[in-house]
Amino acid sequence: MQVSPRAHRPVAAVLLMLGAFFCFATLDTTAKFAVLNGMPVWQTVFLRYAGHALVILLVFLPQHGRSVFASRARGREFLRALFLMGGTALNFAALQHLPLSVTISIFFATPLVVCALSVPILGERVGRRRWTAILIGFLGVLVITRPFGAGFDWAMLYSLGAALSASMYFVMTRMLAGTDSNMSMQIHAAGLPVLTLAPAMPGIWQPLAAEGWLLAAILGLSGAIGHLAATTAHRFAEASALAPVVYSQMLFATVYGFAVFGNVPDGWTLLGSAILIGSGLYLWARERRKGRT
Repeated sequence: MQVSPRAHRPVAAVLLMLGAFFCFATLDTTAKFAVLNGMPVWQTVFLRYAGHALVILLVFLPQHGRSVFASRARGREFLRALFLMGGTALNFAALQHLPLSVTISIFFATPLVVCALSVPILGERVGRRRWTAILIGFLGVLVITRPFGAGFDWAMLYSLGAALSASMYFVMTRMLAGTDSNMSMQIHAAGLPVLTLAPAMPGIWQPLAAEGWLLAAILGLSGAIGHLAATTAHRFAEASALAPVVYSQMLFATVYGFAVFGNVPDGWTLLGSAILIGSGLYLWARERRKGRT
């Protein structure tokens, strides 16, 4: 299988990553609109991955044929896809009850969780300074969720579960690096949830009007285009250079939340987000310094 060559195009990479996170914010907004208007969560998840898988097949299958399904670690691919699907389902469930800005803010804990999980699972070493950044980041999560205050919503547990599940997905992605091609990892991540959920759909499915099918198309396209844009961006620049762009999703989510749902993030959400972003940027800086060393 021919691998696409790398190129050093940092400006294009950053623009592609901004486009990717705009797509992901669009995905969350569409999912929230869909579930608030009566679409079952699992049907929404199924449509999100069905559309994603269809786009990936249309992009890769004509050029690569059946090799898109090749894998040297099928079990790990399946587990990785389950973590991704679980994170998506929990996130969509949270979106039924929480503003976009809150769910995105809690999701910013993901880099911290990945760093913490990399020690027992991947055997990586995390120094005292990075552990401090992780602990401060979790303080940011407490500021947003306020578990012992009147502002706590039980739906935040869905968001926390989504962040943990997504973190395991990223850890599994690290484990598969160099084992399967990125193309294979994408088709497994999108296709396996479809195959897993398909048998349950007859008992869950709610008929869709034209608006429902439009939402389904946006779900699939925004997920697929976002992943393809992020993948291409990582061919044009190092992952460590692109990592801070993830925080642009907060801006997109805030704009979408206000424009579509009339939500404005409160001071606690903004403060907790600032703590999480600061901790994440510190971890990013330490990773870059470690890489240079």
